[in-house]
Amino acid sequence: MIGDKRLSEAVALLPEWLRHQHWFTGARTGPLTVRPVAATLLHDAEPRVWHLLAEVTHHDGVDVYQVPLSIRAERSDRLDHVHLGRTDEGHVYDALHDKEATAALLAHFADDAPALDGLRFHVRPDVKVPYGDQSLVLPGEHHNTSLAYGDAALLKVFRRVDPGLNPDVELHEALSDAGCTLVAPLLGWIDGDWAGDDGVELTGSLAMLRGYLTTASDGWALATASVRDLFAEGDLHADEVGGDFAAEAYRLGMATARVHETLAEVLPTATMAPSHLHSLADAMTGRLDRAVATVPELEPFAAGLRAHYDVLRTRTEPVPVQRIHGSYHLGQVLRTVLGWKLVDFEGELMAPVEERRAMHSPLRDIAQMLRSFDYAARHLVVSDHPPEDPAHEQVLYRAQEWAQRNSEAFCNGYASAAQLDPRGDLELLAAYETDTAVYEVVFEARRRPSWLPIPLAAVERLAQSV
Repeated sequence: MIGDKRLSEAVALLPEWLRHQHWFTGARTGPLTVRPVAATLLHDAEPRVWHLLAEVTHHDGVDVYQVPLSIRAERSDRLDHVHLGRTDEGHVYDALHDKEATAALLAHFADDAPALDGLRFHVRPDVKVPYGDQSLVLPGEHHNTSLAYGDAALLKVFRRVDPGLNPDVELHEALSDAGCTLVAPLLGWIDGDWAGDDGVELTGSLAMLRGYLTTASDGWALATASVRDLFAEGDLHADEVGGDFAAEAYRLGMATARVHETLAEVLPTATMAPSHLHSLADAMTGRLDRAVATVPELEPFAAGLRAHYDVLRTRTEPVPVQRIHGSYHLGQVLRTVLGWKLVDFEGELMAPVEERRAMHSPLRDIAQMLRSFDYAARHLVVSDHPPEDPAHEQVLYRAQEWAQRNSEAFCNGYASAAQLDPRGDLELLAAYETDTAVYEVVFEARRRPSWLPIPLAAVERLAQSV
């Protein structure tokens, strides 16, 4: 159906629209070329719904994106915010915001749903799919689009797709099979096929259906609320404020350790030989060198940062490695009435999928969470108390105190559940933390320059701590 004239007119609207979508990770300037590589008609009535996979060529490379489209004869005011344009057939919309279109998508999980060329819908045994519930697109600028169907299920649609099993599906399935209650239960998933550049058929994960976590509060929101409480109390320390977060940080450390332990039990593990530690140091050094070329502000600290990587080249003992979260921060954890839940196991989305499925030391996740505590503490300093503010130094001291207190509480919680203190290998932990901070510098310089002082302060501290 790729050559269908009705679809080709809609595809012609994609290049200009794509560059404005927050989940589009390609170059936002310069020409975009869009080529359909798979198309399936999901619903052949009003609205007509196409499931589309499109190969997008841009200045930075070539990616495949999942862009379901709904086409309506009449314009819909409630969908104006996702209106791509008009064709001879009608008005074209992002189908994931069209409740009738997403109802048709969910209906294909049913056993009696008609088979679709190129798409496969999987449902785990003994789970209940909320057919008939209307969807609601969850807010937030993420790399994917998540739809809540009532309070029963959440469909996470992967916008940029790669060949192979998505780590989010893989790890949720492994943890659900193990009876782990620290993640949302996996209900099902969607696989799809598309044509590669050389005509070879590729297969990959397109979406994941999991249980909806009711009463959930975002970890970032909870942590930053605690920081605001601290800043509002001018004469109290972090442990004296009513909104102290340390007890939650401790419990989050425990939950993290237990998930790591379960992943090590149900998925392969290995040891990283000293020679591989040398390769890890080389990879980290390469990322730093590229970052310095991109963000000159890094140059004064580069020698000190490289020293953290050089230490790994002197190691003679192997390091245990396993599957981990891979992109772990306060925005990837939810606090429910039943405790902390870990979500979004995709890993770093800008990395190739084989890197996201690689084994690492659990210290990588821990280092990323420590950086997240630092971000939670400092972002209000950057936004509300710039250096010219007379209260800047006092607020900065209190932010550092908050980050240190909660980092220690998190590590203490992890150690209590894992019987392994992550601070027992400070060299590897510091190398991972340095690598994370360097990544953050490049990200902020490109996407959010006003927040650049946060990771720059971290690299200055790390450069001086060898």
